[in-house]
Amino acid sequence: MGFDDAVENRTFGEIAIGESASAVHSLTLRDMEMLAAVSGDVDLAGRDVASGTWAALLTGAVLRTVLPGLGTVLTAQEMTYAAPVRLGGEITITVTARAKDAASHTVTFDCDCTAADGTLLAQGTARVLAPLEKLRRARADLPDIVVGERGAKFRALIGKAEAFDPIVTAIVHPVEANAIAGAVDAAKAGLIVPHFIGPQAKIEAAAAEAGLDLSPYDLSSTEHSHAAAELAARLAHEGKVHALLKGSLHSDEFLHPILAAENALRTEHRLSHVFLMDVPSYDRLLFITDGAINIAPDLAAKVDIVQNAIGMAHALGVETPRVALLSAVETVNPSISSTLDAAALSKMAERGQITGGIVDGPLAFDNAVSPAAARIKHIRSPVAGQADILVAPDLDAGNMIAKQLEYLAASEAAGVVLGARVPVILTSRADTAQSRLVSCAVAVLLHAARAGARA
Repeated sequence: MGFDDAVENRTFGEIAIGESASAVHSLTLRDMEMLAAVSGDVDLAGRDVASGTWAALLTGAVLRTVLPGLGTVLTAQEMTYAAPVRLGGEITITVTARAKDAASHTVTFDCDCTAADGTLLAQGTARVLAPLEKLRRARADLPDIVVGERGAKFRALIGKAEAFDPIVTAIVHPVEANAIAGAVDAAKAGLIVPHFIGPQAKIEAAAAEAGLDLSPYDLSSTEHSHAAAELAARLAHEGKVHALLKGSLHSDEFLHPILAAENALRTEHRLSHVFLMDVPSYDRLLFITDGAINIAPDLAAKVDIVQNAIGMAHALGVETPRVALLSAVETVNPSISSTLDAAALSKMAERGQITGGIVDGPLAFDNAVSPAAARIKHIRSPVAGQADILVAPDLDAGNMIAKQLEYLAASEAAGVVLGARVPVILTSRADTAQSRLVSCAVAVLLHAARAGARA
């Protein structure tokens, strides 16, 4: 077992005076929120400067996990603070053994915290009861503890999209203030060039309610929402807009003209929806499909759903996405149709009928996303515990998974429809401003990927 596969402590007898260890950490918004939660200082979450408590906690963590490591008991700590740590700032924590007391097995450490430029942020001493027993544990046997920053992966995605030119986007029937505001925010971020379509008086009233000026943007007036959806699809067909964004109308009404033969926006694949999730406790973006369009897809429909999601993952920079075909169990059961579909889809991927990703199933939700759950159940799979794409057995399951992550796991969600010749953005009135921006960012990246494929 290599060093990277295990953690090992330093016993009292092994520690030498002058021996040191360091760790580097960057202060994130999630750190601030967690510190505010455990300290009760709720004002911390709204400031960009960390208190000395954060430096002290990180110093203790280095002592307990690195030097001496496993089995260490921190008995005393004294720190003085020389400078603040700002949000996004990097801190290097160094602990150095200064003295040892053989009678009590106590080691005294000098502790220094410095910024990336060498500025001293905090210093002091700590005393610990060093372990007497040599401990070595496989990393795989340690608890999985992931505390991610809310929205960080989405912000990175927006930054990636900002490197491309904005795309002309039809905003269909935006007669509510939040629909106007979301489009204008995306325009100000340089992601889209909005083209508002719908009843002019209602759109202007919604803009006035939001305190926004629409004069810099095109506005095509229509009599009602149905006409707005038809005009938007026609403009997409003519190449005058590059993406379609749902405003204040029902999804069925929005999508109907996209499916109409005369607009030629259909591709060889059926339409399917993907919830893109930024789950703080998961180490990657999570694609959940289909939770909005295909109610009870059969095997043929699931082939398109899987292939669409793989294509989206490629556009977002996931070179070889891992696709988990979900069911209630991870073994094939003839009484559970979703396990049969999953087995067939896995074999189809092996035979090249689905390309561009690693596809496996059936997998239950726990062993699709948790390495620990997969180990406990002895599942050998290149997808288990590290899925990028979760393929739900039906719309109910996909929608529930996404909404539960959003409302119970502090996750953020964006939504897009795939399978059309232009990106189709589905937004909800409950979406955060960042979720709306991310949906537009995804459209930009999809458009860029398709333009690159055509070039």
